[in-house]
Amino acid sequence: MHTGAGLVATLRDTAETGTEPRPRRRVLEVDALRGFALLGILLVNSLTMAGPYGLVGGRPPGAADTVALWLVQFLAQSKFYLLFSFLFGYSFTLQAVSAERAGARLGPRTMRRLLGLFVLGALHAVFLYVGDILTTYALLGLILFAARRATPEGAYRAALWVWGVFGSVLLLLGALATLADPGADAAPGAAAAEAAGLTAAYRGGFADVVGANLEQLWFAAVALLTIGGLVVAVFLLGLAAGKRQWLTRVSTAGLRRVLVAGLCVGVPTAAFSAAGTAGPLPARWELLAGMAGTVFAPALTAAYVAALLLWFGTPGGARAAGVLAPAGRMALTHYLTQSLVMALVFTGYGLGLYGRLGIAVPVCLALALYAAQLALSGPLLRRYRLGPVEWLLRAFTHFRERPDGRPGGRSHEVNER
Repeated sequence: MHTGAGLVATLRDTAETGTEPRPRRRVLEVDALRGFALLGILLVNSLTMAGPYGLVGGRPPGAADTVALWLVQFLAQSKFYLLFSFLFGYSFTLQAVSAERAGARLGPRTMRRLLGLFVLGALHAVFLYVGDILTTYALLGLILFAARRATPEGAYRAALWVWGVFGSVLLLLGALATLADPGADAAPGAAAAEAAGLTAAYRGGFADVVGANLEQLWFAAVALLTIGGLVVAVFLLGLAAGKRQWLTRVSTAGLRRVLVAGLCVGVPTAAFSAAGTAGPLPARWELLAGMAGTVFAPALTAAYVAALLLWFGTPGGARAAGVLAPAGRMALTHYLTQSLVMALVFTGYGLGLYGRLGIAVPVCLALALYAAQLALSGPLLRRYRLGPVEWLLRAFTHFRERPDGRPGGRSHEVNER
C-alpha cells in the first residue's frame, strides 16, 4: 500500500496536527472529484447492465469490443467505487462538524442516513441494477461511525492493517486458484448457458427482470466479501484525510509525489488485471489478475485524485472543476438515474437490447449519458439547491419536510454525500 502510505504521509506533512475541519460551505474539490467518479462508475456498470460480460465474464469476439473491455478494466474497474469510498470517509468528517454546529447528535443522524442509503440501495438492486454499492456503503458505514473518534494517525494505521490482511488473503486465493486449476480455460459451456439464461430474463417483462435481479443477489453478497475490506480501508483513509482537511491543504509537491507513486504501482497492476480479463493472457489468469487489480486499485485511484487536484489548480482545471462539481453535488440522483436509463435501454422495461450491442456501443452510450448529466447539473442546481434524491435522503436524515438546515432558512452547506 505504498501509494496509500504516500498519500496519507503527504496529508500528515501538509496539515496542522490536531486541527479539526470547520468548513461552513461545500468543499469544491470534494464535489468535483465525486462528479468525476460518476463517469467511472457508469462505465463499469454499463458492462453489467448491457450484457452478460459483467456477471458471467468471458471475452468478446470483436476487436472493438475487446479494446473497449480492456480500457474499462484498465482505467475504471475497481478504481471509482474506491474514489467514492474515500470521499464517503472524508465527507463523514464534514457531517460531524455540521451536526456539532447544529447542536444535533451525530449518532442518530448518521444511523438515519445509513438506513436511508440501505433502503435506496436495496430498491436499486432489486428493480434496476444488482451491482448496487449503496447497501455496501450503508453496512460498512457502521464501521466508519465506530472509528469516528480515531486520530488521523490511528485511522491511517488501521487502514494499512485492513488493507494488508485483506489484500494478502485475496492474492493468496487468486494464486492458489491459478495453480490448482491449470485447465481453467475449459468451462465455456456452463458460462454460455448462464449467459443465455440471463439474456432471456433481462429481455423479458417486469417480473422476469426483477426475478433475475433477485436471483443475482448473491452477487452483492460476494461483492461485499470481496471488496468489503478494501472499502473499509479507504473509508479510514478518507476519515484521516478529512480530519486534516487534506484536499484543501495538500501542497503541490505532495500531490506530485502521490501521482508518481500511484502511477508506478497502479499502471502495471491495472494492465495485468485488464490482460487477464480481456486478453492476451490465457483465461486461467483471470481470477488472479482480477484479485491483483482489486487489491492494488487504490494506487491508480490515488493517482487520479492527485492529477485532478493538480489540474484544478490551473485556469482550465478550475473551469473543469466548476463543471464537475454540480454533478458531484447530486451524485446520488445521477447514480440512480444512470441505472434507470440503462435499464430502459437494455432490459425488458424498455428496448430490451440486453446482449445485442456488445461492449463498445454501451460504453459510447455511457459516455453520452455522462455528458448529458454534466450539462444538466449546473442549470438544475441554479434553480434547486439539492438534487431530488439528495433532498429525500437529507429530509429523512434530518426528519424535516424542508431540509434547509434551520427552520425557515438556509444553512451553510457541507458535502454530506
